[in-house]
Amino acid sequence: MSQANETDRDKAAGSHQYLRFTLAGEDYAFDVVKAREVLALVKITPLPCSMEHFAGVINLRGSIIPIMDLRKKFAMGSPAADFGSGAGAYIVVIEVGGQDGLSVVGVLVDSVKSVVRFDDAELEPAPKFGMRVDSALIKAIAKRDELFITVLDSDRLFSEKELSQVAAVESGPAAAEALAKARPKAEGEA
Repeated sequence: MSQANETDRDKAAGSHQYLRFTLAGEDYAFDVVKAREVLALVKITPLPCSMEHFAGVINLRGSIIPIMDLRKKFAMGSPAADFGSGAGAYIVVIEVGGQDGLSVVGVLVDSVKSVVRFDDAELEPAPKFGMRVDSALIKAIAKRDELFITVLDSDRLFSEKELSQVAAVESGPAAAEALAKARPKAEGEA
């Protein structure tokens, strides 16, 4: 059976598939339809940018893919793995939607666990408070037995300002250089 037919069947049955991963020992997921691929960590080329959680870019089969560090975005502290060494970290390449259409972004995660399926009855809205991650970025909380997974909404994960910076990086070196020049200087920076 084709993946499209399985997806149609899942939606009709009220079932959804998610790519499960971890950050700081907690379980998160993206809708599997939005996840393009999972990569073992490769060398990330840093670029100057105003976003602290912008890790840099990678070359994926000739395409420049901007990489965001979700631990930094969610203020989760240092990663368990040394992202520079490539040990124990992954890049999940996802599609994110914005006013200007779809962008492709890689996000750094600690580990990738599996693809899981949840029925609608296993999905609940995120609480409005008490979450480590802004509840506006959460699509649902999936629960099964003692397992709780925070399902992130990839289309809301990054603001329009962040996506415009991603678009500049995707446009090429000249746009990225202009972005770097427009970045406010940090205290003590020349």
